[in-house]
Amino acid sequence: MIDSTRYPRLARIDAPSDLRQFDEAELPAIADELRAYLIESVGKSGGHFGAGLGVIELTTVLHYLYDTPHDRVVWDVGHQTYPHKILTGRRDRIHTVKQKDGVAPFPKREESEYDTFGVGHSSTSISAALGMAIANAQAGNDRRVVAVIGDGAMTAGMVYEALNHAGGMEPEPDMLVVLNDNRMSISEAVGGLTKMLGRATGNRTLNALREGGKKLLGDKNNPTAKFVRRWEEHWKGMFVPSTLFEEMGFHYTGPIDGHDVQALVETLKTLKGLKGPQLLHIITTKGKGYELAEGDQIGYHAVSPFDPDKGLVAKSGAKKPTYTDVFGDWICDMAAADPLLLGITPAMREGSGLVRFSKEYPARYFDTAIAEQHAVTLAAGMACEGAKPVVAIYSTFLQRAYDQLVHDVAVQKLDVLFAIDRGGVVGPDGATHAGNLDLSFLRCVPHMVVMAPADENECRAMLTTGFCHEGPAAVRYPRGTGPGVAIDTRLDTLPIGKAEVRRHGARIALLAFGAIVPAAEQVGETLDLTVVNMRFVRPLDRALLLELAMTHDGFVTLEDNVIAGGAGSGVAELLNAEGVTMPVLHLGLPDAFQHHASREDLLAEAGLDVAGIREAVLRRWPELRSGGVALQAAAAG
Repeated sequence: MIDSTRYPRLARIDAPSDLRQFDEAELPAIADELRAYLIESVGKSGGHFGAGLGVIELTTVLHYLYDTPHDRVVWDVGHQTYPHKILTGRRDRIHTVKQKDGVAPFPKREESEYDTFGVGHSSTSISAALGMAIANAQAGNDRRVVAVIGDGAMTAGMVYEALNHAGGMEPEPDMLVVLNDNRMSISEAVGGLTKMLGRATGNRTLNALREGGKKLLGDKNNPTAKFVRRWEEHWKGMFVPSTLFEEMGFHYTGPIDGHDVQALVETLKTLKGLKGPQLLHIITTKGKGYELAEGDQIGYHAVSPFDPDKGLVAKSGAKKPTYTDVFGDWICDMAAADPLLLGITPAMREGSGLVRFSKEYPARYFDTAIAEQHAVTLAAGMACEGAKPVVAIYSTFLQRAYDQLVHDVAVQKLDVLFAIDRGGVVGPDGATHAGNLDLSFLRCVPHMVVMAPADENECRAMLTTGFCHEGPAAVRYPRGTGPGVAIDTRLDTLPIGKAEVRRHGARIALLAFGAIVPAAEQVGETLDLTVVNMRFVRPLDRALLLELAMTHDGFVTLEDNVIAGGAGSGVAELLNAEGVTMPVLHLGLPDAFQHHASREDLLAEAGLDVAGIREAVLRRWPELRSGGVALQAAAAG
C-alpha cells in the first residue's frame, strides 16, 4: 500500500475521477508525488523507467482535463504508460509490473478500461485514434480522442499514413495528436525528422496570431482565408517545424515545455475546444526528475531492481554471454574478415547487440529508426549491388516487415542474413514481444534457409553459415543465455540442412529445434530415447529423418514456436510426402497469446520444460514409463 504520509495527494487518487477533485493549483505537487512514487516503485520491481519519468506532467494533465475513460487516450509507445497505470487504479500493484499475474508492462485492454488500445510495438496510436474518432462520429457521441506519440515512435512510416488520411478527410475528424518530443528512442533518435524537430523553438506569439486570424477571417474555405493560411504556414515554417504537419492537414500548436504544468493546462484547455485534427508538439526530457536517468537516458530506459539512492550498479564477476552478446561479437569478427558486410537495425542498437559494431565500423552501421519495412528493403537494395547486409531485428519486429522479406528479398533470392533475436518465448514483456510465430512464417517462404541454434557456439556457426550462403537466410535465437557451451572464435560454417544426433536411444526419437535441445537431452537420458538437434527448420535433414523413421516407432517434435505451421509441421509434411506413416507427437507453444511472466514459467506452462516434455511423451507411450524408471534406478545404483 502507498504511504499516505509521503504521498498525501497521490494516496487519495484511485482513479482519474479522484484526480479531478483537486484544485488545478495542486497539479504540480501531484506530479511531483507521482514522479517520486514511480522512482520508488520501479526501483523495487525493475521495468521501463526513463520514458515514464518524461511524461509525468503530461499524464497528470491529460487525466485531469479529459473525462477518461469516456474520453479516449491512446499511448504510443506503450512503455511510457507506467504513470498512466498508477493514476488509473493500478497504483498499489505497479510494483508487480512484468511479473507473472502482475501488471502488464504495456497498455492492455483486458487489464483496464483506461487502456484503450494495446500497444507493445510503436507508431500505431494515430491510426487507432483516427479509427476511434471516426467510429465516435458515426455513433454521434461526444468522446474526445487523444493520441500520445513519442520516444521515437514518430519515425515509423505508419504514422505518416495515418496523418495523411486524417488530414485529408472531409468532414475533418476531431482528434488531438500529442507529439512527445524527447529526441530519444531506446537509443538516440535518428533521421531527418529528428533534425527537423531539433530546430524547434517555442513561439506562442505565432500560435496566438494564427488562432486570432481564424476568428477574424471566419470560413476557412473562403479565398482570403485560404491565401492567409498558406502565407502563414510558410512564414511559420521558418521558425518552427510546423510546415510538415500543417501541409498534411493538422493544425499545429507548439512547441511547448512538456514539464510546465501550467502551460500544458492552458494549451490543452484551448485545444479541447477546437474542431478538426490538432497536433500539439511538446518538448520533454527522458528520465526527467531523476538526475542519473537524465544523464544516462539509454542505460535507464529499462532497468532491473535498483536502489534509487545509489542508482544502477554494475554487476561484478564474469557473466555467461547471452545470445545477443554472441551475435555482437560475431558481427565484429565477420566484418573484420569481410569488408562487404553491412549491419542494419531498426532502432535496436542496444537490444540487438550492435553497440560495439556501431563504434568499430560506423561507416558500415545503419540505424533506420523505427522503420522495419524500410530496413529490410534497404538491405535488399544493398544486396543488389554486391554488399552483404545483416539485418539485426527482434522476431516480433520482423513481423512488421514480412511483405518486404517475401517480396523484396526472397522472391529475388537476394543475399541478406536476418539475425533474429528474441525468438520463441521472451517472458516479462508479454505477448507483444513474444517471438512465437517466426518459425511458422519463415518456414513457408521459398528460397529461405532457416536455422535455430541449440547453444551459443552453434549460434555463431549458424551466423557464419547464413552469411556465407548465397541467398536469404535467417538465424533465430532466444533472449538471454544458453546452456553455457564454450565458443569457438573461428568463423566456421555448418553443412546446410544437416541435423546432429546428440544421443542414440531406442523406440522414440526426440526431434528438437533450437533452445529446446538441452531439455530434450535430459528427457532422452531418463527414458533412453534418441535425441536429435535438428538445427535447420528449412531445409530439413530429409535423409536422417527417413533413416530414423525406419528404426523408430515414433517421433516427438519440440520447438518454442506455435505448433501450427511450425518446424514440427514440416517434419509431418516430409513424412507424408514420402509415404511414411508413423505416430508423431508435436510439442510446442499453445494456440494462444501467452501473458507476461518469466521465460522459465512460460515454458513450463506450455509443457516445454523437462518435466512437461517427459510427461507428454509418457502419456503418448505409457509403456516407456517402466523402462524409464528401471533406467533411473540403475543409474542411482
